[in-house]
Amino acid sequence: MLEILLAGGWALLPILICSLVAMAIVFERFWALRRAAVLPPGLGEEVRQWARSAQLDAAHLAALEKGSPLGELFAGALAVRDRPREIIKERIEDSGRHVVHRMERYLNTLGTIALIGPLLGLLGTVIGLIRMFMGVMAGGIGDPTRMAGGIGEALICTAFGLIVSIPAYVLHRYFRSRVSGYVVQMEKEATALLDDLSAPRSAAPRRRTAAEAAAPQAG
Repeated sequence: MLEILLAGGWALLPILICSLVAMAIVFERFWALRRAAVLPPGLGEEVRQWARSAQLDAAHLAALEKGSPLGELFAGALAVRDRPREIIKERIEDSGRHVVHRMERYLNTLGTIALIGPLLGLLGTVIGLIRMFMGVMAGGIGDPTRMAGGIGEALICTAFGLIVSIPAYVLHRYFRSRVSGYVVQMEKEATALLDDLSAPRSAAPRRRTAAEAAAPQAG
């Protein structure tokens, strides 16, 4: 394997760097985009129960915001829970944009690696062919070693460029699809919370006046 890498020449170095960056992004996104980390089970119902029973304070909201992307979305809505429905909805939309942006972190970089991988391979191919023709010009056609070296460098760079770009492209599409699915679920949970916050509260029982309280005793 080391011999193959050395045969690829210096043009293979940027491809290897891209592969390391892509691997780091893939592992980080797999960990960050776990379903349990993004959409904790039962969180939506728990938060709606908090909202119904008015068991909310600054500590609750801070813990909710730091717990998960869905919790951050809920915290944004609950921070303005006493405002009209339109204001709560706007706050959910604003929080949702920030949450989605963080869930898509590094995906543009992964997509860029998928795009430039074949181009870097093509660059190595061109450099290898140039070396081959320069060898032919210097030593003539009768020197097959230089020709083989240039062709080998060209083929190795092309192969490694595709090896890096194809998985990067597939995983980029996969993560995009996963984020889109999470967004749909988060919209459903946010809508349910918005309906609860916007629902009219039941009127508190009217307090009896002193005269009404004393009336039965007088009878």
